[in-house]
Amino acid sequence: MDLNKLNTTVLKHRNEMITFARDLIRIPSFSMQEGRLVERIKKEMIKVGFDRIKIDAMGNIIGFIGKGRKKIMIDAHIDTVGIGDKSAWKIDPFGGVFKKGTIYGRGATDQKLSMVSMVYGGKMIKELGLTGDYTYIAVGSVMEEDCDGLPLIHIIDKEKIKPDFVVLTEPTNLCVYRGHRGRMEIKVVTKGRSCHASAPERGDNAVVKMALIIRQITDLNKNLKKDKFLGKGTVVVTSVECKTPSLNAVPDECTIYLDRRLTAGEGLRSSVAEIKRLPAVKKTGAKVEVLYYDAMSWTGLKVGQEKYFPTWVLPENHKLVQAGVKAGKIALGKTPVVDKWVFSTNGVATAGRLKIPTIGFGPSNEIYAHTVKENMPVSDLLKAAVFYAAIPQYL
Repeated sequence: MDLNKLNTTVLKHRNEMITFARDLIRIPSFSMQEGRLVERIKKEMIKVGFDRIKIDAMGNIIGFIGKGRKKIMIDAHIDTVGIGDKSAWKIDPFGGVFKKGTIYGRGATDQKLSMVSMVYGGKMIKELGLTGDYTYIAVGSVMEEDCDGLPLIHIIDKEKIKPDFVVLTEPTNLCVYRGHRGRMEIKVVTKGRSCHASAPERGDNAVVKMALIIRQITDLNKNLKKDKFLGKGTVVVTSVECKTPSLNAVPDECTIYLDRRLTAGEGLRSSVAEIKRLPAVKKTGAKVEVLYYDAMSWTGLKVGQEKYFPTWVLPENHKLVQAGVKAGKIALGKTPVVDKWVFSTNGVATAGRLKIPTIGFGPSNEIYAHTVKENMPVSDLLKAAVFYAAIPQYL
């Protein structure tokens, strides 16, 4: 079995891959609005010869090649964030612009264009007779930007499609990633008593109560855990709201929202407890709770979960990491770097919650994610396709 044939075979599909990629950019696919993109992906999966294609109740698209016992799931979330200020873009974010070997637009980096490599990786598996006692499962997951992990929890728990191994295709700059910090979203609420602002001593200002809490939460960063591989836990106040009868009245309620990044050894209970233990929280009787995500997918399915996304790390000597390194050597012609993501991915579900071995290998560089400079080098798409076709051979 000469896997190096993948590198010459993928070149034959370069033009088809570019066309497919540009089409994907031209179809906006914000979270909960992915339906048109799903249909375009299905069309391409049919064209290249996937054995079976399923659009599940949540709207995820799942393509299958083979019927072997070992199930290898390759996942790309196909939803994107919005475009923000359109005037900040130098190109049309939905134009499918292709220039000097690179494709530009919203979702180019993060991360629907990985789907191109996954689909054509599957095509090459069949074309070169690389099928074996495994099932290649290519997933285009929805709503990840809104609630990472939720789509794969649905596929595994509700649709009963449980993989033995998972490869995430979020951007890694063609490195093999084996984990990242977890995260959670927390709300803190202080209550007060409103009165006319001309006589504030008659009331109890909820915003003033919150001010000391904010300072103590910020200071908490000094004492959070550190991990040699994953880095340090962090907590940041990301939004402040208050309720007041008018701008001439003392606020009677104040709410803050926290982004809590979790390193190794940190979890939901410990992170909530450390906020509740703060002197200002105790003194004011502030309420602390974890947020809950509640939404409806593009198919009309109601979905939701607590906004806690666990930390995960796969040991460097794990067979999946080593298989990724071997596949990387085929795709890159050299040993890939093994590292981690800074942000969060669907791995919070597969590895964090369900303990399914998970790694990442994705085209493009994560520094462009969510920016007006999102781009995808075509050379990255080709190398990633080789990787996705090669890795099942080592498992």
